[in-house]
Amino acid sequence: MITEIKNLEEFKTLTESGKVLVEFYSKTCGPCKMLAFVLKDVDKTLDNPTIVVVDFDEYTDLKESYDVKGFPTMLMLKDGKEIERMQGLKQKRAIIEMIEKA
Repeated sequence: MITEIKNLEEFKTLTESGKVLVEFYSKTCGPCKMLAFVLKDVDKTLDNPTIVVVDFDEYTDLKESYDVKGFPTMLMLKDGKEIERMQGLKQKRAIIEMIEKA
């Protein structure tokens, strides 16, 4: 399931437990738009992955708290803690491996 957060409380609820892939993106970023298609494919391939997308420009507090410098940036969180990070447009296989390894 891919969820675009609507507020910080929703982000905390979605990421506090379990494995969650978080993508920070910008609406004006070409690679981010391409990554959206890859993430939809990942979502169809895996059984119920939790994927949360965060607008880099709208949620600057989250961007700063996770020290996100550019976009797209993907964070793999486990029980609310970052365990891995990828930056830039990535292939489906690499993203699936990061989720499965968590």
